Amino acid sequence: MSNTIKSEIKFEVELDQNRVPDKLSWTAQEGGIEKEEAKAIMLSIWNSKQQETLRIDLWTKDMPVDEMKLFFHQTLVAMADTYHRATADEKMADTMKDFCEYFAEKLELKK
Repeated sequence: MSNTIKSEIKFEVELDQNRVPDKLSWTAQEGGIEKEEAKAIMLSIWNSKQQETLRIDLWTKDMPVDEMKLFFHQTLVAMADTYHRATADEKMADTMKDFCEYFAEKLELKK
């Protein structure tokens, strides 16, 4: 018998009459999160059989553009860090971080 542990993360999406996300929330009971409000979700899922990435990209209609820019920048930085941890490819991770700096500079995110 296996001693595996299961953990569940749930996303709840409230849509308006035009099926546009009005409210987003998520729950991860093991992490102590219960219906935490969010303005955007970007989720990538690797399908090994098809060798392709499936995505869910959602944001609420009241997500401010300036927050969306920050969200993208922070996501790109996190992806560079994750890439480095997953592959140990320091050279490419550094290249990705250079792009993140360029991205932040062009969007005037750094104060």
